[in-house]
Amino acid sequence: MSRWWPRLRRLWAITGSLALVGWVTWCAIAFQPNAHARSALSDTAQVHVRALADGWLFEPTGRAAAADARSLVFFPGGLVDARAYAPLMQAVARGGHRALLVRTPWRGAFGHAEAPATLAQARATTQALGGRWVVGGHSRGGKAAAVYAQRYPDAVDALVLVGTSHPRDFSLRDAPFAVVQVLGDRDPIASVTRADRNRQHLPEGATRHVLRGANHSQFGDYGFQPGDRFARMPRDAQRAATAAALHAVLAGRPTSLSTTDGRR
Repeated sequence: MSRWWPRLRRLWAITGSLALVGWVTWCAIAFQPNAHARSALSDTAQVHVRALADGWLFEPTGRAAAADARSLVFFPGGLVDARAYAPLMQAVARGGHRALLVRTPWRGAFGHAEAPATLAQARATTQALGGRWVVGGHSRGGKAAAVYAQRYPDAVDALVLVGTSHPRDFSLRDAPFAVVQVLGDRDPIASVTRADRNRQHLPEGATRHVLRGANHSQFGDYGFQPGDRFARMPRDAQRAATAAALHAVLAGRPTSLSTTDGRR
């Protein structure tokens, strides 16, 4: 027994190290934006993209946004390259609304997504741009969006939580703004069950849309995330359904999502 124990320990150590290296490598590849996302950072006939110190601003050009139109400030998922959400921001801007895509330090790792400095910078940018704002985020970015809404309630018209079960450790039950959840029924990372556990942290009038066949990774345009399930909805359809939910909130109609794309 004593002779085999050191060998077994070495085997466990080697196996664990290889598994860790494999997991880190997978994550490094999976969280990269795909080619479509990278191309979405360029101007189109309908959208002008402007690089800012803390992210990118997508502005409608072909159809100018109304002076009182709401704008969106959006936080990316943890460890995900923020550029992966450029196609979704393009879709928001094509609908006539400005979209500010936040680039979080360290891709939101080590608490940087919801760090006071990150939120304060995003708030300063929205103040400089002016207008009324809806805040949203995906996965860990949903927590950042919720903390932002809690910290700056007077600056938020609505909160959109995409593919996230946050807030988990604080309550927005008395929030003065509308709250909307967008979930996928094939998302084990932010499943409907997990969201249900934290439902008491949201206002009674919060709206939920569950997209049939949607998984976690396809809320952005990046690779297949560890721990996810394969989607049964095409990526472009999931993006379109998410954009439809965002458009409804930005237009002041948070419950008007077609049951073809999601269910309440």
